[in-house]
Amino acid sequence: MARITASVYTSHVPAIGAAIDLGKTGEPYWQPVFKGYEFSKQWIRQNRPDVIFLVYNDHATAFSLDMIPTFAIGTAAEFIPADEGFGPRPVPKVIGHPELASHIAHSVIQQDFDLTIVNKMEVDHGLTVPMSLMFGEPVAWPCPVIPFAVNVVQYPVPSGQRCFNLGQAIRKAVASYDEDLNVQIWGTGGMSHQLQGPRAGLINREWDNAWLDQLITDPAAAAKLPHIDYVREAGSEGVELVMWLIARGAMADVAGGKPPRVAHRFYHVPASNTAVGHLILENQ
Repeated sequence: MARITASVYTSHVPAIGAAIDLGKTGEPYWQPVFKGYEFSKQWIRQNRPDVIFLVYNDHATAFSLDMIPTFAIGTAAEFIPADEGFGPRPVPKVIGHPELASHIAHSVIQQDFDLTIVNKMEVDHGLTVPMSLMFGEPVAWPCPVIPFAVNVVQYPVPSGQRCFNLGQAIRKAVASYDEDLNVQIWGTGGMSHQLQGPRAGLINREWDNAWLDQLITDPAAAAKLPHIDYVREAGSEGVELVMWLIARGAMADVAGGKPPRVAHRFYHVPASNTAVGHLILENQ
């Protein structure tokens, strides 16, 4: 059967993608950010998955404010990088895994979660920046990816508890797939940041790191955190962290297995006036 072997968590700051695309990774401002992912690139080479289930949020590219699904799973054979106003990022197209994606959609919906099934969509920096951070600049991405878009842009957004429970349903779905596949689940977005209003530029180091501690050791408690806490402590866009709870909910310890091994943890500010968080957890 298929199995989830690890979860990867990372911010998906759009300026990081621009720094890569424009050859600025060696500049003093950006060096500390990319140094934090050097281990991760080596780790992913040694722990290459067969499929990545990548949780992210669309930034009004695949979905406009006219229609915003709460949870949307991409079931297409391929996904083209979106033009976000400056042309598409010069990265490879994303190859999907329609068979596993369709199986997960069926299983999760039968577990009483409503998903929007998307057979055609473009993917923006929310998905491609994490891929670049982990894989660098390959000619082609080394494995298929199942995009899973979560609405954290237009209120009402799903609760942390709902996301955590959804992760558990995704774990069950993957485990019921007949083919022997090594699957990683990635949660992206966050950490503390606010893009507008009087608190624009807000960063809360202490809260971010305390939240990471709890995500690792007591994810059930992290799942209970209400939206207002994210907004107050981590800024209006800090609520993106609920997407990390989907990935964390899919780990084995949540279903009674052993606690995950922390393979890597990284935190840095600033990166385009936001905090960058990164974590790799391995199932044991």
